[in-house]
Amino acid sequence: MADEPKSNRRIIKKSATVREKAEKATEVSKQPRRLQTTKRRASAPFRVVGSGFRKLGKYKVFRIIGYIIVPPYFRNSWRELRQVTWTKRRDSFRLTFAVIAFAVVFGALVALLDFGLDKVFKQVLLK
Repeated sequence: MADEPKSNRRIIKKSATVREKAEKATEVSKQPRRLQTTKRRASAPFRVVGSGFRKLGKYKVFRIIGYIIVPPYFRNSWRELRQVTWTKRRDSFRLTFAVIAFAVVFGALVALLDFGLDKVFKQVLLK
């Protein structure tokens, strides 16, 4: 019993899909109450209009008109956007600052190099 050889098989975990990761992220992070209230108030006029269209959707003529007005591309794009997990505001500011700082430093280096090469070529070529 103690001398039984161990199996050489490796257990391979199935990686989670993007959709599963997005669903897990939305489950874990609940939106703050203030944001929920703001979203509910901002979307109130659209809910009233949308409910009217939903009632008209049971008639075939209005479904065809709706299909022409809002093509499937836009509907599918909206569905995909709702699945996106956006970064936190703090992370966005931090990354934006990093990009701006890099651009400033890189621009200064290019300007310094340009100034130096300009002086060198004026000394060499125009002398």
